[in-house]
Amino acid sequence: MSTSFARLVFGLTAAFFAAFFLWPIFQILKGGFVDADGHVTFAYLTALLADPTYLGGLRNSFLLACATTTLALLIALPLAFISDRFLFPLKNIFGSLVLIPMILPPFVGAIGIKQIFGQYGALNALLIQLHLRPAGWTFDWFAANQFWGVAIVESLTLYPIIYLNAVAALANIDPAMEEAAQNLGCTGFRRFWKITLPLINPGLFAGGTIVFIWAFTELGTPLIFDYAQVTSVQIYYGLKDIGGNPFPYALVAVMLVSSVTLYAVGKGLFGRGGHAMMAKATSSGGPRAIPAAQAWFCTALFAGVTFVAVLPHLGVLLVAFSSDWYATVFPHHYTLDNFRIALGHDLTVPAIANSLKFASISTVVDVVLGIAIAYVVVRTKLMGRQVLDFLSMLPLAVPGLVLAFGYLAMSQEGKFFEFINPVRDPTILLIIAYSVRRLPYVVRSAAAGFQQTSETLEEAAQNLGCPPLKSVIKITLPLIAANLIAGGLLAFAFAMLEVSDSLILAQKQVFYPITKAIMELFQLLGDGKFIASALGVWAMVFLGVTIVGMSLLLGKKLGAIFRV
Repeated sequence: MSTSFARLVFGLTAAFFAAFFLWPIFQILKGGFVDADGHVTFAYLTALLADPTYLGGLRNSFLLACATTTLALLIALPLAFISDRFLFPLKNIFGSLVLIPMILPPFVGAIGIKQIFGQYGALNALLIQLHLRPAGWTFDWFAANQFWGVAIVESLTLYPIIYLNAVAALANIDPAMEEAAQNLGCTGFRRFWKITLPLINPGLFAGGTIVFIWAFTELGTPLIFDYAQVTSVQIYYGLKDIGGNPFPYALVAVMLVSSVTLYAVGKGLFGRGGHAMMAKATSSGGPRAIPAAQAWFCTALFAGVTFVAVLPHLGVLLVAFSSDWYATVFPHHYTLDNFRIALGHDLTVPAIANSLKFASISTVVDVVLGIAIAYVVVRTKLMGRQVLDFLSMLPLAVPGLVLAFGYLAMSQEGKFFEFINPVRDPTILLIIAYSVRRLPYVVRSAAAGFQQTSETLEEAAQNLGCPPLKSVIKITLPLIAANLIAGGLLAFAFAMLEVSDSLILAQKQVFYPITKAIMELFQLLGDGKFIASALGVWAMVFLGVTIVGMSLLLGKKLGAIFRV
């Protein structure tokens, strides 16, 4: 394809990112570090770091991200190693079930967890029934320590991201390297620690970085748990005074710098390559049979983790099917009315239509941009194409909360983008926000497809008189359709259930997406939580179909999409 096309793609993409990625970030930095006279100042940051409330929120957010990532790693790494190295009963089934937590946004899962472990939840009712506690005894397990409650819920939802990366990294290790270590007497856990773990570090860090940034900036789960002592919630509450209060800007700037620094450190330490991506040598690699007792232990481990991980889903499911669930192990009465109401409620019907519209348009934008960017990066020798690649991946490092705040800041009255102020109509900004946030997944999928498809097929078509652009459309794109469909499905599914952008930018009920509707329903008295859970179940079904489809299309390569 001509150099002029590559330059056009570069220019359009650069303009898009300049307007809707770099500019909102600049507005955040300007609001936090420029005073009313236009002079650079660190007074807001100094005052913020001297305020025990804000400083405590930053500390809690950082510790929460560390705890969530550590828990997710402790869950995912053993499962990934067992799955890659051993054969055990029901392996394929549990290999799919381990992805179940991905089909539920963390804050929706928190609704189910509260119902099970709350003051009048199922666990307390079970303890009373077993006469382990006296009648009328109450204890709110997660409210007793909100920090660990949020960390556990988030880790149980996010560990599949690390699992997918770990499985992909383990599958790409050259078995000859481990066999050589074993021949030299390095066996067991020592071989894993000295040889295997360093080889899969890039994959672990790739997944771990996404989990860390996600947990560091997660808004929905702390809101459900009423845990306001974290930066994301403090920013959310500060939106009411965005025009005259510089502290939310400074808070967002600190969050931005922290996330981008972690991303840069990861890129610097591990890059994109690594020993884990070496071609396999001829050897006896692959999963091996183990004694029956050990094999069933592996099955039991997967089953145990899966059961704990689906507890939030079970809680949401039971709440959705119930009309009354209070101080009993299971609901008093079951009904299908909640599902009917969820698809006919004044709040939910427009929300579903809005999410479908926003997500569909943003996915089309992502697919078109993603294919063009991936082609320029992989197929051309254009100077600066690595900058284009870096720009397209950078949204993974910038939290949705930060971008949403930036969009709100840049569209305030008197600003250049005032005409798309979300207070009037957030449609354009929500579509842009969804597009920017999910573009990396499509680029990564398309780039993988181009790398795996020989360039000679396009050259042969061009030698027979087919124009360069037509040869790509007619020859290459059909060959990488599975990658494009997988990336597009992921972008669409996550856009449908995006949390931070939806909660912040959608301020009028008529424009609420699904996640904002679920949050509003949950806060209603009466049957609000039952309808919210029913809508959450519909979301679970939708995401579940998407994840299964992507797994069938990409297999073990699915983890490559969740890499920074």
